[in-house]
Amino acid sequence: MFNGESKIGHPYWWEQARPTVTSDELPARCDVLVIGAGYTGLSAAIAAQACGARVVVVEAGVPGEGASSRNGGMFGAHPRLSWDKLAALFGPDTADALFAEAGPALSWATRFIATEGIDCDFQTTGRIQLAWSGSHHAAQRRLATTIQTKSDVDVALLDRAGISADIVTDRYAGALVFPDHGALHPAKYHRGMMRAVKRRGVPLVSHARVEALTRAGTRFEVDTAKGRILADKVVLATNGYTTRPFGWHMKRVFPLPSYMIATQSLPPDMLAALAPGRRMMVETRARHSYFRLSPDGTRLLFGGRASMRDLPLAQAAARLRSTMAEIWPSLKDVTLSHAWTGNTGYSFAHMPHVGVQDGLCFAMGFSGSGTVMAPYLGAKAGYLAVGDVRADTAYARTHLPRHVLHLFDRPHFLTAADLWYRYWVDRAENRQARRDRARATQKQH
Repeated sequence: MFNGESKIGHPYWWEQARPTVTSDELPARCDVLVIGAGYTGLSAAIAAQACGARVVVVEAGVPGEGASSRNGGMFGAHPRLSWDKLAALFGPDTADALFAEAGPALSWATRFIATEGIDCDFQTTGRIQLAWSGSHHAAQRRLATTIQTKSDVDVALLDRAGISADIVTDRYAGALVFPDHGALHPAKYHRGMMRAVKRRGVPLVSHARVEALTRAGTRFEVDTAKGRILADKVVLATNGYTTRPFGWHMKRVFPLPSYMIATQSLPPDMLAALAPGRRMMVETRARHSYFRLSPDGTRLLFGGRASMRDLPLAQAAARLRSTMAEIWPSLKDVTLSHAWTGNTGYSFAHMPHVGVQDGLCFAMGFSGSGTVMAPYLGAKAGYLAVGDVRADTAYARTHLPRHVLHLFDRPHFLTAADLWYRYWVDRAENRQARRDRARATQKQH
């Protein structure tokens, strides 16, 4: 599976853009303190600074070493849930607004890259959502109708035969295509955002974990590992890496690990035979597999739910390679060059939220859709902190519910959830998919 040159625990993206430490000093005070230097926090800093605020960004470790440089680099925005589920959670008006905001969110993020001159291998590749079973494809038909009715997002439905132009496999019952979605290099994306913040003269302080935060009249006294700072407003932008003293948020947004592997460089004709469409590819099954070609088109990058809890990377990589070989049997013995993991910040509503709690503005709970939504909603949180009307968003009308199973700081319930999904949900979905493929074969004959 690995060879002597393989890198376990080292994201493939770091080969070209490894996160770096910043050496800025912590000022004594600021108008807006942003906690977290990933996509969300950097975007919040840019938005607040553009409104005239004196902004400081503090980061617990190295800026960008979290999910911002570890994700799949898939660039798209549409609600993860159906309209019916959103309406049940938040009401029909909010469900309508969330669907309507998908197009503007994607356009905003695309303009942001262009305006800031961010060199991140961005391409409008399109994204194909692959239906693991016939019932999943039926749900896609309903979703496509809702998207076409409720938003300006372009979408197309493909049957089983129609997916062959994008991916060559017999595993899927059909697909939903988002032609305006895209791809980027996530670590270069973050590096470009860092440069945009630095151009504006915003101090960014590494290794400045927030240890305590208290009210001091209308302001906040914030104690960090680099000292104390007094701030008029605070934006919390830590998502899947939230720790104490932010217990309220920890109870509502939990870290869910996502694992990724990169294959060794593969022959161009082999990759063309596996994924001729060169789109971003995701599955509908609960395993949440997502995969793509690398930006230079030389290898496959494959991610998903190898486990819902911490797992040795070699074991997680073996599971992902096995899943990849279910789709493309010719890859069952492929050598892996990299294996790594990172945290998604998941909410129990499966949707992000922008809001204020105990005076802290925040945007989090992106639930796997952070490449577009984190900078987009980070900007909303930055505007919210300074009282700018551009803070308006339907994601302020969602909420972050608690769950009876999540009683402590650490999400211990994920151990039981991992067993449930692996031994019941995954097997049930696979049985259904096998029956669907057998019926499809019978129809052909």
